[in-house]
Amino acid sequence: MKSTLLACTAIIFALSSVPAVAQDASSQDDAGKAADSSDIIVTANRTESRLSKTPLAMTAISQDGLRDAGIVDARSLGQIVPNLQISTDRDNARVAIRGVTSADTTEKGDPSAAFLLDGVYIARSSDILGSFFDLERIEVLRGPQGTLYGRNTTAGVINVISARPKAEFEASGDAYFGNYGQRGATAMLNVPVGASLGLRAAVNYERMDNVIKLANTSGGTLLPARDIFSGRLSFGGTLGDRFKFVMRGDYSNANGSMLNVLPLSNAYNTAVAKGVDQPHIGRSTKDYLTYPFALAGPDQRDYKFGGIMGEFSYDFGLFELTYLGSYRETHRDDRRNYIVGSFTSNPAVYRGRFNQWSHELRAAFGQGNPLHGQFGLYYFREKSDISLILGPPEANGPGGPNAIGFGFIQGPTQSTSKGVFGTLTYDVTPELHLTGGVRHTKDEKSRDGLTVTRYPTAAVSPCNALQCTLNTNIAANDWSKTTWKIGVDYDSPIGLIFANVSTGYKAGGFNDGCLTTSGGVGCILTPETLFYQPENLTAYEAGVKLRLSNAIRLNGAVFHYDYSGLQLNQVVTTPVPGNRTSNAAKAKVDGIELEANITPYAGGAFSVGVNYLDARFADFIPDVTFPNSTNPLSFAGKQLDHAPKWTANLGYTHTIALANDAEIELGVRSLLSSSYAITNLGTLSQFKQPGFSKTDLNITYNAPEKRYYVQLFLKNLENELTVSQAQGGRLANVQFEQPRTYGVRAGFKF
Repeated sequence: MKSTLLACTAIIFALSSVPAVAQDASSQDDAGKAADSSDIIVTANRTESRLSKTPLAMTAISQDGLRDAGIVDARSLGQIVPNLQISTDRDNARVAIRGVTSADTTEKGDPSAAFLLDGVYIARSSDILGSFFDLERIEVLRGPQGTLYGRNTTAGVINVISARPKAEFEASGDAYFGNYGQRGATAMLNVPVGASLGLRAAVNYERMDNVIKLANTSGGTLLPARDIFSGRLSFGGTLGDRFKFVMRGDYSNANGSMLNVLPLSNAYNTAVAKGVDQPHIGRSTKDYLTYPFALAGPDQRDYKFGGIMGEFSYDFGLFELTYLGSYRETHRDDRRNYIVGSFTSNPAVYRGRFNQWSHELRAAFGQGNPLHGQFGLYYFREKSDISLILGPPEANGPGGPNAIGFGFIQGPTQSTSKGVFGTLTYDVTPELHLTGGVRHTKDEKSRDGLTVTRYPTAAVSPCNALQCTLNTNIAANDWSKTTWKIGVDYDSPIGLIFANVSTGYKAGGFNDGCLTTSGGVGCILTPETLFYQPENLTAYEAGVKLRLSNAIRLNGAVFHYDYSGLQLNQVVTTPVPGNRTSNAAKAKVDGIELEANITPYAGGAFSVGVNYLDARFADFIPDVTFPNSTNPLSFAGKQLDHAPKWTANLGYTHTIALANDAEIELGVRSLLSSSYAITNLGTLSQFKQPGFSKTDLNITYNAPEKRYYVQLFLKNLENELTVSQAQGGRLANVQFEQPRTYGVRAGFKF
């Protein structure tokens, strides 16, 4: 694949010397190009640039684009972003970009794709499932971004950017209603403060019933699947010609049911031998979504999360200095139902307290000069305390027949990351640019915790106390890594051509348990079983962003990844009960992404995206003893998780102009996907989601000057229930993405 990349890069650069039929379009001035609605301003390189002139594979979606696609939270972004899948693991998010993902969503785990809110890294995956409202845009960067964004960016970056306050009056409101009890509303008010400052407030409410149906309601009924209120207050603007700033505070409260898992047998034939992939079962939507047991106890979430942030920039002339700082907290109090052995519900109680600090200082220099770049410092710290206690019958396995609880009391768990970074770009000519960047990161992690059993009285307890310690969970370690990037881009007469080599890094971590030298209860692990090492990725990529005419835009990328030390997660009972992460040997990723936007006539706009992805294990033997030590089962060649080989995004929008300058928009968008896999190390097998298509439709009336709109929408016309997550073992379960939904949406602005 590397030789293919070199050949494609040579061809792409050769094309730049060919006189284009779109020469007239390429000679337009910058103002004309910037006016193109598809060429929005982005900050992917931590400085402002036009999307068409940013030399990396990325997608940017405006607030109107999110509305037209019916995207109200992160889960639906994969409908319109190439090679992106965001699935849920209970109430945590799992992000996969080009087949690179992470399955450990516990307090000690890290994602492979960084999720940012206004440039601030969000550590806990549950927090990224909040509502999207009053946004400027969302930027999705595909491929490792270790130089500018640091750790946990081996897959890429998703940056959700809120609308900035303005020194003018604005107000808007949106509301929607639909099936499954869907209803939601957003309101925004922006007022000027003096001549150059603004104060902006936005609130949002979102609700949807649970699509899961209980076959037995004797244990209670289900609360809504989603019931979330959010608010944001922003203040900022400019003071003089050199100083600009924004300060924000946000808060969300999410309630409703925790139950979004179903028995694994609802979707897969579980009566297969170890090492054999479990066949997917075709069933009706009702059968897929039926929970066959009564609830074993209350099922309710109570999340409260939010934070404050500030970004301040001052232009000193020779350089511009920017500080970005944030503090965030998350409080989680859940009553859960787990599925045990595919035959009953099991009650559980979860409590989590998380907080994080982050600080970044950047200095950008040389803008407008041949040599320009930026340098920076970064600091991040997270601290958490959690407890998860499962009741009987699960508690009776490790705790005996008298146990009323089994689980984990973990904390404090702490993570610290420090980084120093810099990038330089040299303009060989006004069109040809060379870029290099480097970052050094040091990560430190530690945890004190216990695995425990609980009893109603000390008299029936094996340790003569209400709580017994099965084992101590103590670990501390640190890792460091230097990541880098080199690239070249050329602004040719027909558009941007670029190529780069970049690296990404995700920090190592630790499993439950402790070293034999720790002196705690049940400390039997060696460093090799307690700790897992960082995962590393080197990416080779070449791409184009072409404007072939005023009617045709074409983007393309070809890439190859060398991926080592994949961190894979599984639930285990020995040597210590809990989640265990280990490093797979190697993986390879090859891919091609093609996107075209075509407006062949007034009122008609086509979008076509076709993506090929070959993401597979290259060298991985998960168990050297199965089926025997002479010829163990190898995963070499098997798909990485959530990495379909072929996907296509097809869309068409037709705009009908009315006599009073109003308009009607008719839109259709389809996602077509081949099958993808979800790895289950517990049974040394993979679950397969068969190929599928999902189609969204909408009809929108826009009033003159778009002062208000009314929209009818339908999502997932085919009513295709696709698997978002699955796991085997004693707590086997499966989760599905949303079924068909429809409704009406309306809004105004002035």
